[in-house]
Amino acid sequence: MKRLFLLLFLMPLSLLGQREKAPLQNRNDPNRSISNKEVTVEGEKPPITDYLIISQKRDTTFLDTTLTMAKDFKFNYLRKDDFEYMPFHNVGQPYNELGKSFDLELLSPRLGSRARHQGYYEIEDILDYHVPTPLSDLYFKTVVNQGQQLEALFTSNLSPQFNFSISYKGVRSAGDYVHTLTSSGNFKITTHYTSKNKRYRLRIHTTFQDHFNEENGGLESASLEGFMNESTDFQNRARLEPNLTNAESLLDGKRFYIDQDYEVIGKKDSTSYYSGRIYSKAYYEDKFYQFSQTSADEAFLGEAYVSSNLQDKTNLEEGMIEAGASYDHHIFGFYKAGVARHKYNYGYDRLINQGSGTITNRLIGELYQFKAEFAKRIGKFDVTANGGVNIAGAVDGQFFNGQASYKFQDFDVKAGLAISSRAPDFNYTLHQSDYLNYNWQNNFNNIEKQELSFNIASEKYVNAQVTFTTLQDHVYFAQSLITNANDEVTGYNATPLQASESITYLKIKISKDITFLRHFGFDNTIMYQNVTPTDDIINVPDLTARSTFYYKNRLFKKALLLQTGITAKYFTEYNMDGYDPVLGEFYSQNTDQLGGFPMVDIFVNAKIRQTRIFFKLEHANQLFAGDTNYFSAPRNPYRDFAIRFGLVWNFFL
Repeated sequence: MKRLFLLLFLMPLSLLGQREKAPLQNRNDPNRSISNKEVTVEGEKPPITDYLIISQKRDTTFLDTTLTMAKDFKFNYLRKDDFEYMPFHNVGQPYNELGKSFDLELLSPRLGSRARHQGYYEIEDILDYHVPTPLSDLYFKTVVNQGQQLEALFTSNLSPQFNFSISYKGVRSAGDYVHTLTSSGNFKITTHYTSKNKRYRLRIHTTFQDHFNEENGGLESASLEGFMNESTDFQNRARLEPNLTNAESLLDGKRFYIDQDYEVIGKKDSTSYYSGRIYSKAYYEDKFYQFSQTSADEAFLGEAYVSSNLQDKTNLEEGMIEAGASYDHHIFGFYKAGVARHKYNYGYDRLINQGSGTITNRLIGELYQFKAEFAKRIGKFDVTANGGVNIAGAVDGQFFNGQASYKFQDFDVKAGLAISSRAPDFNYTLHQSDYLNYNWQNNFNNIEKQELSFNIASEKYVNAQVTFTTLQDHVYFAQSLITNANDEVTGYNATPLQASESITYLKIKISKDITFLRHFGFDNTIMYQNVTPTDDIINVPDLTARSTFYYKNRLFKKALLLQTGITAKYFTEYNMDGYDPVLGEFYSQNTDQLGGFPMVDIFVNAKIRQTRIFFKLEHANQLFAGDTNYFSAPRNPYRDFAIRFGLVWNFFL
């Protein structure tokens, strides 16, 4: 409620919004790129291309209010295309991964609990704005059962140099199954300032985030059998018994971030350009993941130290300060280098004595890092590179990422090479729990990764992406079975392991949107994946495909743009990763082959002025399907047929 009052208090400041055009930075700066896509909206002054959106890398695009299939694919909880994800049944729960992407530009370990971070705003997710008039962006979509999801953004320039934005994303959904309530909030404030002479630039953001979930561990064996056999007793999903009825998880974090630079030398005219800047950036972040349970469930999660009031709270405090310089020259290119000091404090407020030894409670250290970037146009190729190395500290780490791109008449080609060596996330190294099986202290080697990538982007022909990744000493969570005295499986948990052999991963992804007969379209995406060796360390479907047939036209004297059609998504059977609620992580398993079922959605979308309305019949084929073999993870069914609707609404004041 306090956040709502703050939003209402700041909105009147929009009256001070300026109608001057946003100043554009020098286009030779590789940290900024202006999209050349044309979007026209009748009756708007100033043009929509003046409403700029700026990423953390200073890549700049502008607000897009069009209605396309890409917008339909992004109309979900994550606000991005979820082609490579399989959502759980309830909004705000984790997404299982149908395709893998590897972090290749990190130097230090993270907290872990990555399944719970999919809706968490990292630093690179924060956007800044530059707008000639105040702008609001409202997103609303219904949920599963009781609740709602809403995201509201307001941004304004109080002067041509100073912009602020304030936003809140809230979700609450009861879900159809017992004990699957989700409730989350993401609150952020950003500030972006550029001096009148363009020499000083400042950006600040603050985030407060909390993600609460009731954890039910999936369906217990009798209910799972009844679900798969389509028993009439279980048509009401609330009658299906879960494995856990008293467990909860919470991911909570706050972050303060500042980035600033100052031009000490510079010149810009019609024939030459150069700029030398000094910069500094810093952040502090404090977050924790907590699993709590009123009473232990030893049959499902194993033996426990205590029988009631279980609480595992994993905390990470970290801070970083970085300083350096950059030089941009119209002939020699762009260069940037800096040093950083990164401190971390990870762990728990207790010691665990396992009899054979004591598990420590803290991993505390600091890292000194060197980072550099380079960009230059060489002939007809745009070449970029960046890298970093831990030059001192408790853990080793380094990465290098280089790319070269070439623009042909009808398509763009980009090739890249990335090399990474990084310590595993902290929860692989140290974890404490009230459950015995979740206590460990490991000394794993760094994870080594090498990746070759090749991308083609063409509106006329096809979009294609090929990545070939090799991994050595890959660290992962593996399934561990809980059995009773009769050797019957009663539960599941996850154990951290390090692969002893090299793994190769190939991903080929192709997409194309074809229009014909003026108003009809056929949008297709297909992804092929192959992993060697196939020993259930990295599990992905061989083939994933999505096809959309749609009709699009303007009606009512062109006042309404209608988009309607049908989307079908399918992926082949594979050993789908399981989900562990104690860790908030997915784990590899080789006992359940899932997938091989279609998901068909029927949609009717419309655009009236700057409002896009979405109406969808989700998983419509479930009404007449001959089986119930649709799962998001072992023991976790995907959602049944649901009617959902929502909108995205932009206000220009």
